[in-house]
Amino acid sequence: MTTHHLAQVNLAYMRAAQDDPLLAGFVAQLDTINRLADVSPGFVWRYMSDTRVESEREFLDSRVLFNLSVWESIESLHAYAYRGAHGKMFGARRKWFDDWKDKVRTVTELGVGMPAVALWWIPAGTLPTPHDSKDRLRLLGARGPSPVAFTFKQSFTPQGQRIER
Repeated sequence: MTTHHLAQVNLAYMRAAQDDPLLAGFVAQLDTINRLADVSPGFVWRYMSDTRVESEREFLDSRVLFNLSVWESIESLHAYAYRGAHGKMFGARRKWFDDWKDKVRTVTELGVGMPAVALWWIPAGTLPTPHDSKDRLRLLGARGPSPVAFTFKQSFTPQGQRIER
């Protein structure tokens, strides 16, 4: 029986507003990529919000793309993220997104040095919130990878042991 699931948050900074022609190639693929996630092995859940009400957005800057999901394992998330259609889209990201390190300084809710991705374990059957996600990004940015918030490159088991790669 699975006792933990992997939560992940990732942020990207769009080069233009979502309705700008520059983003048309990305926007055209978005529903397909999300449906692919929904049926991928190991997928559990993803956060969805279509609000354009500024006070209800995850970030005040409307060019920050916010993604939050839950997976059964690091391996299942990694397979989805870097193989197949999503992997190809990820490889083309520079067409649509600015380098996160250059833009994070402009996202007032986060601050300098904030990472774009954080992973962490949650008890199976629970779901993370956008607030939880921001906390994990802040922890990872302040302390580096730990059992509380980590990366693919330096990850941990649900019991807190470092995974050697």
